[in-house]
Amino acid sequence: MSWYTIFMLIALPILGIGWIAYAIWLHKIRNEEKTQPKQVSQRLSKTRSEISDWAKKMKDHKSPREQALERRRQLEAQRLREEQEKQRESKD
Repeated sequence: MSWYTIFMLIALPILGIGWIAYAIWLHKIRNEEKTQPKQVSQRLSKTRSEISDWAKKMKDHKSPREQALERRRQLEAQRLREEQEKQRESKD
C-alpha cells in the first residue's frame, strides 16, 4: 500500500465527519437565530416613531378647503341662531 492510499483512507473520513459537523453546527445556529427577536437599529426605531408622530398630526390636519367649509358652517349656524333669537324677541 502506498502512502497516498493510507493518507486518503485517513483524510477522507475525517473530512466527511468535519463537513457533517459543520452542517449540524450551521443548522443549530440558524434555529437559534429564528427564535431570537430581530434586532431593530436605533435609526430605524427613530424613523418609525417620527413617521408615527407625523401620521398622528396628519390625522388631525385639515386642508384649507376643509377649514373654509368649517368656518362657513359656523357662520351659517351663528346666523341661524341670531335669526331665531330675533324671531323669539319679535313674538314676545
